[in-house]
Amino acid sequence: MGRREFLTSSAKFGLAAAVAPTIWVPRYRSQAKSLKIMQWSHFVPSYDDWFDKWAKAWGQKQGVDVTVDHIALSNLGTRANAEVSAQSGHDLFQFLSPPGAFEPHVLDMADTVQEAESRFGPILELAKHSTYNPVTKKWFGFSDNYVPDPGDYIKSVWSDVGMPNGPTNWEDLVKAGPEIRKKHPEIQIPIGLGMSQELDSNMAARAVLWSFGGSVQDANENVVLDSDATRAAIDYMSRLFKAGMNDAVLSWNAASNNQALNAKATSYILNSISAYRTAQDNHLPVADDIFFVEALKGPHGDQWASEHVMGVYVIWKFAENPDVAKQFLLDLLGTYRDAVKASKLYNFPSFPGTVADASVPAKQKPDAGAGWLKQVTSNDPFGSKPPNKLAPIGTALKWSTNQGHPGPANPATGEVFDTFVLPTMFAKAATGQASPEDALKEAVSRTKQIYEKWRKQGLVGGGGGDR
Repeated sequence: MGRREFLTSSAKFGLAAAVAPTIWVPRYRSQAKSLKIMQWSHFVPSYDDWFDKWAKAWGQKQGVDVTVDHIALSNLGTRANAEVSAQSGHDLFQFLSPPGAFEPHVLDMADTVQEAESRFGPILELAKHSTYNPVTKKWFGFSDNYVPDPGDYIKSVWSDVGMPNGPTNWEDLVKAGPEIRKKHPEIQIPIGLGMSQELDSNMAARAVLWSFGGSVQDANENVVLDSDATRAAIDYMSRLFKAGMNDAVLSWNAASNNQALNAKATSYILNSISAYRTAQDNHLPVADDIFFVEALKGPHGDQWASEHVMGVYVIWKFAENPDVAKQFLLDLLGTYRDAVKASKLYNFPSFPGTVADASVPAKQKPDAGAGWLKQVTSNDPFGSKPPNKLAPIGTALKWSTNQGHPGPANPATGEVFDTFVLPTMFAKAATGQASPEDALKEAVSRTKQIYEKWRKQGLVGGGGGDR
């Protein structure tokens, strides 16, 4: 595994391994306890089936009454706010994006991360950047998984326009759009990237911006959206809208691109493998025609995509049994190969060593875990035809990054995400609702307001380098 895939040096890992046995002492076994967990309804239903059964069995073994509740991803934020307001709810609460805004209300997970590293090796850099605040020095969450966000394409359609292996760079989409319309007039939206207020539009906007060399913030949390790179990305999205989209993408929801792909109403989307697994599970003929590509390259070779979702557990300060919750998370990591398989390779581990064979020594687990992931994505155990169809997602760590790239995810990047600043900017410019420059100015102004708010609360750094 490469340098970018790790947050810690071997020296730090050695320290964690040396001290962890003296700091980790579960304190709940003396009396019966309960554990209440809230998490999303997984896009791959087999994962929830596995998780609920595993959690119940874990509780029976530990003498803990475990309750697992599931709600739709779109309702997680509302439910979290309600629990904080009531100062009551679940012990463990899972988010699907970095929950930096909730940092004042959650426990520091430093001890749990350290113990996990002593057992399984380092956490991934992108997972650290999604759960650790360098300003406050607090681990505000604990990540068990992230999900890659590859390109999903219809191979037969792309073969008809001379690209049987799909696109490799963003300009390929502009070139292919008109050709697909000519060859396949039934496909009204050749390129299925949304420009609306929903999750996948946010992901696409960031992938384009980053791959063109732009970003919302720099590594030190300064606002740098006002750049020539952003202007180039806006120009690109305007050209792509004309070449391969129509107004429907302006009102898409999070399921729209999945549904369009499986109906062959589009030929390319940026998404996880869940649409493909749905097609498989429902025996749709299109399943064998769906293939995958890595993140697309920008004009200067930059190749980035956001993690599709980032699984992050928090423990509320008002949790009744925080020690039980921490032990549950560590034991969950101990069975994470089963978790990945239960998700049909949707979940990727935030600690690669968790999917290594149990007999592998701790220091060798990260490399062994990476090897196992490469093996299963190159030979999908869940019926892909051909079996190596998922090989592109096996390279995800090369091109996946966190919401705050090239800096850490923080409450400001989260609010920029949740208020859809970037998709709105691209949509206004692409449709002529605003000039490209006015669309950019509006996005920059809104972004600076958001950052200033969170800096006043002491949760976000930077400021001196804003532009």
